[in-house]
Amino acid sequence: MDSATILKHEDELLQLVTFAIGEEEFGIDILKVQEIIRIMDITKIPNSPPHIEGVINLRGRVIPVIDLRSRFSMEFRQHDSQTRIVVIDLHGNIVGFVVDAVSEVLRIQSSTVEPPPPVVSGIESEYIKGVGKLDNRLLILLDLDKLIPMEEFTKFVA
Repeated sequence: MDSATILKHEDELLQLVTFAIGEEEFGIDILKVQEIIRIMDITKIPNSPPHIEGVINLRGRVIPVIDLRSRFSMEFRQHDSQTRIVVIDLHGNIVGFVVDAVSEVLRIQSSTVEPPPPVVSGIESEYIKGVGKLDNRLLILLDLDKLIPMEEFTKFVA
């Protein structure tokens, strides 16, 4: 769903899982989220892209883990007690995203979401589906399909 599709359904309620990376708050469609787990041992994969932190064994299933800080070219931060892995279904495959902290499950009206501004500093705008305006904060809605394109995904999963 692109930003134009979001804006067409003004009375639609969006259900999002929100999380923090640095000072920024992000949201992804709750239907893509399988589960949220505490950080665990991550096995490094030689010669993988810098944002691929490695793989984890999740109940007998090996899944790749992507560091969103690295993916967004943000400064490295040591994992702490708030660090979580958001396990999602991406392109029909299960993958984990390392985030600084998970905030909440949020329901917002699609009418509060605007397309990303033409000039977005920091995070590359192609990853952004829209920006949600909440009472006193902005929520960046991520487009997971563009964040990790299928071609790149199959390279490190295959």
